[in-house]
Amino acid sequence: MSGDDDDDASLSAQFRRQRTALVVIGAIGILLIGFAVGVLARIPLDRNAEPDPSSVDIGFSQDMSAHHAQAVDMAGVALIGSTDNDVRRLAYDILTTQQAQLGRMQGWLQLWGEPMQNADGYMGWMTEPTGGHGHSGPASTADHPMSGPMPTMPGMATNAEMTALRQATGPALDTMFLQLMLRHHQGGMSMIQYAAQHAETTAVRSFASTMETTQRGEAQLMTTMLATRGAPPLPVT
Repeated sequence: MSGDDDDDASLSAQFRRQRTALVVIGAIGILLIGFAVGVLARIPLDRNAEPDPSSVDIGFSQDMSAHHAQAVDMAGVALIGSTDNDVRRLAYDILTTQQAQLGRMQGWLQLWGEPMQNADGYMGWMTEPTGGHGHSGPASTADHPMSGPMPTMPGMATNAEMTALRQATGPALDTMFLQLMLRHHQGGMSMIQYAAQHAETTAVRSFASTMETTQRGEAQLMTTMLATRGAPPLPVT
C-alpha cells in the first residue's frame, strides 16, 4: 500500500507541474499575441491620421505594463492554487486579458523607441490640467494630477503580500486573491481614467476607456464575491 501511495503522490506532483507549465506557456503565447496586436495597431493606413505619442501615452504604457505584470502574477497564483471554480474563472479572465493588454502596450513602446519602464519613478506623466485634448468629462480621480514621479503605484501588493498569497491555500487563498486584486484594480483606476482623457493618440485613449469598463465590471464582481465570503475589501494605498 505504501508503494501505491508513493506512486499516487508522484503522479499528483507531476500533474501539478504539467498544469503549471501549461499555464506559463499559455501566458507567454498570449503575451506574443498581444505584442503582435500592438505592432499592427500602430501601423495606420494614413500615417498622418495619428499624432505622435505624448508623455501621457508613453508614461501610461510604461506604468500600466508594470501594474498589469503584477496582476498577471497574482492571477496565475490563483488559477493554479485555487479549488474554487468561480475564483479560477475570474483569475483566468484577468490573466488572459491583462497579458494581452500588456503585450499591446509593450508593442507600442517598442515602436515608439521608448524604454519599457521609466527609471525616474511612476505616474510623473499625470501632470496635465483637466480638459486637455478636448476630453472633458465627469469629475474623477483623473482630475487630480500628480505633483511628480512616485516610488510606487496605488494598489500594488507588497513583496510580503505576494509571498503570503503564494503560500496560502484553500479559502484563505481565494479571499486573499480577491482582496489584493480588487485593491489592485481600484488603485490603477486613476491612471486609466487619466489616460482615457489626456492621451494624445486615439489608440491609447480608446484602449484606456475599454480597460476602465472591463476593470469596473471585474471590481464589482470581486466586491460581491468578498461579501459572499464575509470578507471586507482592503483600503487602497
